[in-house]
Amino acid sequence: MSLAERLTAALAKGAGAHMILLTGDQHDGDLAATDTLLPAAVLIAVTDRADPGVILTQRTDTMTRHPGQIAFPGGRIDPGEDVITAALREAEEEIALPRNQVRVIGEADSYRTITGFQVTPVIGVIPPDLIFTPSEAEVASVFEVPLAFLLDEANHVEATLEWQGRDRHYYEILWNERRIWGATAAMIVNLARRLRWS
Repeated sequence: MSLAERLTAALAKGAGAHMILLTGDQHDGDLAATDTLLPAAVLIAVTDRADPGVILTQRTDTMTRHPGQIAFPGGRIDPGEDVITAALREAEEEIALPRNQVRVIGEADSYRTITGFQVTPVIGVIPPDLIFTPSEAEVASVFEVPLAFLLDEANHVEATLEWQGRDRHYYEILWNERRIWGATAAMIVNLARRLRWS
């Protein structure tokens, strides 16, 4: 069975499972029913190799939002776009990943960020060893992390920090010298719970 088929089957199987998923950075009740969340999409690009990896970026230190943080390629959904189109466009703009090289598997669980975005991850399989060209304005580096490492619950570390006078709970994943945390880590944790990769 191909990687794409395994991911498709795992997502479909997980869709009906009863599991605790992370819905957002905010505590329950922090968002009023009238608050508007801006739609966004990210691409979880999985490399089609014997030991699959996931493509991640490190944002430049000059970015006004989340400088230097680890993220999936992605961003706001433009008017007239759907989630998949936006994720593919953003990946092409940020790291020059040609959209015709992505076999889209489907959407994973959306996540709301404390900055007011409703982010939907799109899972896609890409050929191994593509050459990426980071957008100088947004991306400091592009790197690949083994999928098995990201999905291993032993690597999902719960942490707490104080933000605006209250404790905020989040996950972080430490890989080599990289610290993956916040919304990116939360989406990985959700994906791991969906896939139950072994």
